Amino acid sequence: MKFIDNTQIFVKAGKGGNGHISFRREKYVPKGGPDGGNGGKGGNVIFIADSHLTTLLDFRYRKDYFAEDGQQGGKNKCSGKDGDNLILKVPVGTMIINADTQEEIADLSEEKMSFIVAKGGNGGFGNAMFATSINQSPRNANQGLEGDELNLILELKLIANVGLVGLPNVGKSTLISVISAAKPKIADYPFTTLVPNIGIVKIEDYKSFAVADIPGLIEGASEGKGLGIQFLRHIERTQVLVFLIDSMSETPIDDYKLLKKELKKYNPTLLQKKRIICLSRIDGLTDEQLKTIKKIKFREPDTPIFYISSVMGICIEELKFKMWKVVSEK
Repeated sequence: MKFIDNTQIFVKAGKGGNGHISFRREKYVPKGGPDGGNGGKGGNVIFIADSHLTTLLDFRYRKDYFAEDGQQGGKNKCSGKDGDNLILKVPVGTMIINADTQEEIADLSEEKMSFIVAKGGNGGFGNAMFATSINQSPRNANQGLEGDELNLILELKLIANVGLVGLPNVGKSTLISVISAAKPKIADYPFTTLVPNIGIVKIEDYKSFAVADIPGLIEGASEGKGLGIQFLRHIERTQVLVFLIDSMSETPIDDYKLLKKELKKYNPTLLQKKRIICLSRIDGLTDEQLKTIKKIKFREPDTPIFYISSVMGICIEELKFKMWKVVSEK
């Protein structure tokens, strides 16, 4: 299934039904009073978060959504039927934004959260509502009111506890495939990961957390270069960021600084999150090279550093438990 995490749509709630004009017509009642009923209310447009959905793909191909109009009132003071609500299901983590004002309307960050984004118009009054002691035979009724209409941006931000960030081809996809059941595409070239991946890491019964892997960042990612900028939103909700640095890089400290710079440009609050540094692919190092890499100072005294190999399973269990510990901290 194609992954779509941003799209624009138009929604319109139902119009209220018109009020009815009629008079009682009964045998032996030559001058029956007004009995026109009220119009029904227009249907609302309601969004509901559904954990079974993972993409906004359906909204990419259909752009206009309309709730049902209320029905006109009838005689004998019968009110018109209310229009049916339009229920739109979206993935958990979907933000609803007013496309015209850029104002955030709702953030459906939990399963079954719902929000009425457009309210249906009220039905008009029938002529029975206008009868008074002075005007006992009113011949007027109200039109139903129009429902709300909005241009909306739907933006999906994945819900994960841990976010993996790194340059292209540093082993993020391999790591998530080893610590979880996620099966991302893996190959030895940059930008193998073209969409975000979510993996559930199980520690023991009733203890698990979610990890998000996004496409690799390159210099200028925050300005739109490469693929990373399209998906940086998916680590905004995480509690912990794991910085993956290739242990075979000639400039591991510069790589780390570059990642921090791009995150800061995109959203400075990302650097306020707890973090873990991982030097990946150490199975490709000699013992001497490993000793050298362990002497590198990242000048992050409160940040744990791990030296791992996802392929060989080196230090993977220790990393998993550290992730869980940091995620569990208040």
